[in-house]
Amino acid sequence: MSSTLTDQGPVRSVRLAARAVEAVKVYGSGDASVRALDGVTVDFEAERFTAVMGPSGSGKSTLLHCMAGLDSLTTGHVFIGDVDLTTQSEKKMTLLRRDKVGFIFQTFNLVPTLNALENITLPLDIAGRKPEQSWIDRIVSTVGLADRLTHRPSELSGGQQQRVAAARALSSRPEIIFADEPTGNLDSRSSAQLLDFMGAAVRDFGQTIVMVTHDALAASHANRVVFLVDGRVEDEMADPTTDRILDRIKSLGGE
Repeated sequence: MSSTLTDQGPVRSVRLAARAVEAVKVYGSGDASVRALDGVTVDFEAERFTAVMGPSGSGKSTLLHCMAGLDSLTTGHVFIGDVDLTTQSEKKMTLLRRDKVGFIFQTFNLVPTLNALENITLPLDIAGRKPEQSWIDRIVSTVGLADRLTHRPSELSGGQQQRVAAARALSSRPEIIFADEPTGNLDSRSSAQLLDFMGAAVRDFGQTIVMVTHDALAASHANRVVFLVDGRVEDEMADPTTDRILDRIKSLGGE
């Protein structure tokens, strides 16, 4: 990321990996309707790790799913890079998700009949692309699974399976990775290992990660936290710490 020099010192030029503009998502109709997103406008900077937090029902998972093209907005726009997802056909959306977006979910979603390496390279195999061996080797080394590549998911711990899922998300060098409660099913040690890997992916590999989480400790690994309340962006925090996040959550009404 480049910077320019002004009278006030260096200023970084910002490249956006994704953004939402006046995003509205309504489920149901009439008296039974639920306004999950209520005019959300938010930018996600490239090569940064952003956490999205908020009370239960705040719309954080809905925002992630709409940003990732897994769900559609009622009104408004979402962009991956310069591509407006709201104007794309389903075929183009499928290609965009395949080529430009990585996913890490709370459930690992590994293919049980494939070994760890085959699961990691699966997105490339589906796209008919040959894995770049040096890139795969680098990911595998960073995720710490070099000695487990021939093992199937049933032979791996939950933490190891989630690290395979994280490595899979990076294998195609997507423009952005969306992670939905990725530490939700992990113990504290496995969570720390996964979060360290995600931080390294941003810091060392230049990846972009947007993570929904309810865990202040997990969010403290991010460069920035965006807080949602009642389907709206209520606040944000740069360079977060666990204590600062917890204080902010209390002021917003708690998790």
